[in-house]
Amino acid sequence: MESSLLLIQLLNGLQLGILLFLLSAGLTLTFGIMDFVNLAHGSLYMLGAFFCASLTIYTNSFILAMLIALPLTALAGYLLERLVVQHLYDRNHLDHVLATFGLILCIDTIVHLLWGPQGIAIPLPDYLNSQVELIPGVVLPTFRLLIIGVGLLAALGLYIMVNHTRIGMLIRAGASNRTMVGALGIDITTLFSGVFALGAALAGLAGMLIAPITEASIGMGSDIIITTFVVIIIGGIGSMKGAFFAALLVGLIDTFGRSFLDDFFKLLMSNEAAETAAPAVSAMLVYILMAVILAFRPQGLFPPLSR
Repeated sequence: MESSLLLIQLLNGLQLGILLFLLSAGLTLTFGIMDFVNLAHGSLYMLGAFFCASLTIYTNSFILAMLIALPLTALAGYLLERLVVQHLYDRNHLDHVLATFGLILCIDTIVHLLWGPQGIAIPLPDYLNSQVELIPGVVLPTFRLLIIGVGLLAALGLYIMVNHTRIGMLIRAGASNRTMVGALGIDITTLFSGVFALGAALAGLAGMLIAPITEASIGMGSDIIITTFVVIIIGGIGSMKGAFFAALLVGLIDTFGRSFLDDFFKLLMSNEAAETAAPAVSAMLVYILMAVILAFRPQGLFPPLSR
């Protein structure tokens, strides 16, 4: 029984880590590579969830809705970059923060006007709303396994794109010296618009995958964006590899902390004190880890090879 519970919590931690990776990968592209602080990244996560929810209800197919919602979210990111973000690249980070905080309020209001104040639940088809028995006594929801699989495929695709394609080479070169790349005839403006759209699609994908478990709701991106920034700081700003491993680490620490920290505290203090202290400490574990990383390795666990 204990080993089964441990395996279930392990997979729950991996699921959270995968969702954080999809968000942090997009944020790494915009923050780490383009040097743009985008607080509104969580709003794109929310838009992806609402696009998918509406399309699922309209098409009666969750998979088809995801396939349509992904390019829609990327288009929303592209338009946002063209209309607002590209005018801020040469400004300082404080201007980035102020402008994107304003975008959060604007996008939340637009979503409120289009979809109303209530959240939208996403119904899953029977084949995704089932359970799989991996080993005797360990039954896991099929959809949670799908989340892990999709996230791993996305990680593999990003690794190949960034490290083994011409587009990835241009992205890394543009981040290091955009003036030189522009002098070679590369349209940096279009390149960065595409990168921002890709980051939006990744954030939207995370929103689509979590919405059937929670629901698509206004402000859902604000609840997770701070944790996403923590992930890229732990992994190393600008490092896709760092974002992947840091996201998994944060997901596992958060899940195991919430599940088992109270049992550990009960060995050291009374049950009442342990049940009071454990939730508070478990909520701080990720930030404690970030503080330790910043103290001993301020560049992050896997900093980019060159900047």
